[in-house]
Amino acid sequence: MIITLKRLFATPSPLELAARELVQAQRAKLEAESAREYAYHMVNYNDDRIARLQGRLNELKGETA
Repeated sequence: MIITLKRLFATPSPLELAARELVQAQRAKLEAESAREYAYHMVNYNDDRIARLQGRLNELKGETA
């Protein structure tokens, strides 16, 4: 039990710290990639939406002329 407590409160070695930081960096990269993918698809969605709405407006303008 004392050994377990010592391990819990011991200062991590540089190797352990580097390993933890690597995992954090990998997770941050995955989150950033997900955000980039989401943003890319939102841009495409809005481009399609704008084109559709512009086409509809042109149709409606033609009906009133």
